[in-house]
Amino acid sequence: MKNVEGKVAFITGGANGAGLGMAKVFVRNGIKVVIADIRQDSLDRAMGQFTDNAGIHPIRLDVTDRQAFIRAADETERVFGKIHILCNNAGINLFVPIEECTYNDWDWVMGVNFGGVVNSIQTFIPHIRKHGEGGHIVNTASMAAFLPAASAGIYTAAKFGVRGLSEALRLSLYPYNIGVSCFCPGLINSTIYESEKVRPDGLVSPETTAKNQQFMKKLPEIHKFGMSSEEVGGKVLAGIRKNSMYIFSHPEFRDELRELFDIALNSLPDEEAPEQRAAFEQGRRNEVKKALEAADKLQ
Repeated sequence: MKNVEGKVAFITGGANGAGLGMAKVFVRNGIKVVIADIRQDSLDRAMGQFTDNAGIHPIRLDVTDRQAFIRAADETERVFGKIHILCNNAGINLFVPIEECTYNDWDWVMGVNFGGVVNSIQTFIPHIRKHGEGGHIVNTASMAAFLPAASAGIYTAAKFGVRGLSEALRLSLYPYNIGVSCFCPGLINSTIYESEKVRPDGLVSPETTAKNQQFMKKLPEIHKFGMSSEEVGGKVLAGIRKNSMYIFSHPEFRDELRELFDIALNSLPDEEAPEQRAAFEQGRRNEVKKALEAADKLQ
């Protein structure tokens, strides 16, 4: 989507970190933006950072609430009109190994980090398809979508899921002139270390919360060295304009990704596949390649 001026964007997790950085950059480039966030105090602080609020609108939203998503979509159209850009950025973290986690931990992290993306696309894709002008969806995963971490296992699982969903969605939506990007950032100067503040009462897990908070206490000092939110926002907008399948903002992962893919390739059996099986997979590959080439050509 090269021409973004005058378009309307909806950003979840838009009051802090990467989401707020996207909002600031988008507004400066003529995009009207709705920032959605679960915390009203965060929305209030975010709105105070815009000198002219004509192109920015806040909505309080819990991304696990499907009915609230429907209301948010309707409100966005009432305020700004047709929606073109959707940034599914809301996310929380839990630094506790999987073997020590509870069902409540799974339901919380997966519900926000993966379920929130599902709820958003289920709500907004019909709106974007209906107006017929095309659009672009950015799903925020993480480098954790490629590089697993034992200390944040559920988070890793959710982000791998977001990556897979994004790649499949790109193959599905190009006929409607809707591009899809998977955004995989590294360390950002954000407040994700405050995740426990928004854990629902119904999903409490005292033991894991205590362990998580011990780790989280270290993060403010670490995150201050992260990429600025507005630099992140600029890279996301560039990715939208280029219709990138992946938006990688941090160059420091190049060698690690190369090593990861080499491990995968070297793990394949050193033998030839049977002719019929190979022919079937080549046919599947040709179909995917054709779809990806069409998706890459979106303007």
